Amino acid sequence: MGHGSTMRRVVAEIGSAPLLIRGGTVADGTGATPAPADVLVRGGRIAAVEPPGVIPAGQFPTVDATGLVVAPGFIDVHSHADNAPLLDSDDTTKILQGVTTEVVGNCGFSLAPTRVDSAAEFASFTQRIFPAMEFTWSDWAEFTGVADARGYVTNCAPLVGHGTLRIAVSGMADRTPDAGELELMGRELERALEGGAFGMSSGLVYPPAVFSETAELVALARRLGPDGLYTTHMRGEGASLLSSIAEAVEIGTEGGCRVHISHLKSNGRAQWGRMPDALSRIAAAADAGLSITKDIYPYTAGSTMLTALLPPPFLADGDAAVLARLESAEQRRRLAAVLESGLPGWDSHLDAAGWDGILVSTTASHRYEGRTIAEIARTLDEPPLDAFVRVLREEELRASMVLFSMDERDVRTAFADTDTMVGSDGLPPGSGGKPHPRVFGTFPRVFAEYVRKEEVLPLGEAVRRVTSLPARVFRIPGRGLVRSGYVADLVAFDPATIDHECDYRDPVRTPTGISWVMQDGHLVVDHQSYLGPRRGRRLTPAS
Repeated sequence: MGHGSTMRRVVAEIGSAPLLIRGGTVADGTGATPAPADVLVRGGRIAAVEPPGVIPAGQFPTVDATGLVVAPGFIDVHSHADNAPLLDSDDTTKILQGVTTEVVGNCGFSLAPTRVDSAAEFASFTQRIFPAMEFTWSDWAEFTGVADARGYVTNCAPLVGHGTLRIAVSGMADRTPDAGELELMGRELERALEGGAFGMSSGLVYPPAVFSETAELVALARRLGPDGLYTTHMRGEGASLLSSIAEAVEIGTEGGCRVHISHLKSNGRAQWGRMPDALSRIAAAADAGLSITKDIYPYTAGSTMLTALLPPPFLADGDAAVLARLESAEQRRRLAAVLESGLPGWDSHLDAAGWDGILVSTTASHRYEGRTIAEIARTLDEPPLDAFVRVLREEELRASMVLFSMDERDVRTAFADTDTMVGSDGLPPGSGGKPHPRVFGTFPRVFAEYVRKEEVLPLGEAVRRVTSLPARVFRIPGRGLVRSGYVADLVAFDPATIDHECDYRDPVRTPTGISWVMQDGHLVVDHQSYLGPRRGRRLTPAS
């Protein structure tokens, strides 16, 4: 039987009965060269993978995968879609790319735990990148219970955020937690781990984590245990890139846990070409015995909240305090001086990208979206700094940006390096606007740009990087390989047409070349159409 609506009818008719996928080229996730094979699916799992013709075609309903690569469902190791289950609409941005599992809670941001004393401050802070939501939970178990009840489009592997732990205990203050507060953070971390968290993430450029010291992170890392995972948006990715890698290594070594570096990059023109040095430092740590890995996204532009342009002293004590500083003429003069001169140890996004390289992507009112700060300034006939402050004040800090600050050669170098994984790092769904194209096309772009066009990696190895490798590192159970006994989370794509048009001012585009996606043996995507219902689930780490 053929593709498209025919397959949809076949899968709908057979339900959980066996299904034979014939004629495809299987990229099994091991990194091996893809080869023709037939795949038998039964009861939501892969029952057999055999050379063509070994499994008698007449015994089972069949799907024709001729011309397609059949691979394990892709795993996005760096997602911020923590709120996706809470949305009334289905977040299809990842499933349409072939992603069947997302690691959420990255960069120190998870949506739990919270505490009564700081709940309002936490809710206000989350709105800098998340759409407004009603917090009906406090601890980790309550949040996961709410999300489980709403259901998941993709499988969810949650991390608990260090920043969230810190806000829960000491708010947005610029100070070191005392011994009692650190103990409370540790207890909340352990509760999350007992409740199924896959590890702890940090975002050391964001408040309040930007105010933390290495010793605080080491103390928490010790609670993770030797098999536990510490993932980190490091202290800096520009001039302080190498010292930030050293800090991550110190946290893993002294904390006795595994380390994963999120969205590795060499940020800012002055730092272009330093990726080999960064990779060398990571390799040296691995050679010394530390389990350390990394991920990237396949773009030269990043994205984050617009407040990340502010120096750390301007970020302390919550939204009201930040806005008060921006409304003060004296504080704005101070801001201009700091942006001009810099601060020791602080990597300035403005230095990295310049006003003409900072594109406003999403705001609360949807004004200013799709224009750079420099363009907004020209329209308003005022200096760029004033335009930047205006956007933050008018939008009450609820604004995000795209930053053009990286070099393509560094991206290729990182992707070609051993065991580099892929994360979309897209902003949370539900805010609209013009978010970074990576929200919609990260994984198709990997295969279009770095396999088909640039030949950075062979196809089989690229599949391994987005399937079995992240499954192993993040301890995602039963997924990542096309192998008997594994869950039938599968994607079929055309290697000649898989792609996503990258347009930063018009990013909301569906990728091409994804023929179909299965979860637990159920067809959930058929030729760019999401079929539903929500068939994902919250996973717990493999033992």
